[in-house]
Amino acid sequence: MTPLTRNRTWRNRTTARRRLTAAVIACALLAIPSAANASYRTLGRSIGNILQAPLDLICSPVVVGMTLYRNLKDIDDTTGVRVAYTVPGYLWMLGVQVGASSVRTITGALQLIPGIFLLPFEADLDPLYDPVDNSSALVEWENGVIDVKFGIAYQGPSY
Repeated sequence: MTPLTRNRTWRNRTTARRRLTAAVIACALLAIPSAANASYRTLGRSIGNILQAPLDLICSPVVVGMTLYRNLKDIDDTTGVRVAYTVPGYLWMLGVQVGASSVRTITGALQLIPGIFLLPFEADLDPLYDPVDNSSALVEWENGVIDVKFGIAYQGPSY
């Protein structure tokens, strides 16, 4: 073995030892228990919006009917105005409900990637679409992971 070959072998062994030491230290650091402070709220809200927006769309005729009934009951207009308002009001409110459920799907998709990246951290994003949190709905169930809420009255009073 020449001195040059011996020098290369020594360098290869030193590099291998350094890599092995770094790998052992990395494994030891990963094995140390730490507090689990991960926040799943953004991802849960995103998945909930994506999954429940079609249910909002399906419930739209019922929600619009209930909202229209309440609005016609509470309004101080004549019977003629109430009758004339019913059909165009129903169609307009149905369009608003369909649009709002579409926006709910879009905001769910927009929060999906940040929700995945924020999963190991304690951080959370504010909701992009507040009516989902602030409005009443036909079905509401807070379970702590993905809150079930669909049939939302986007433009009406609470039920």
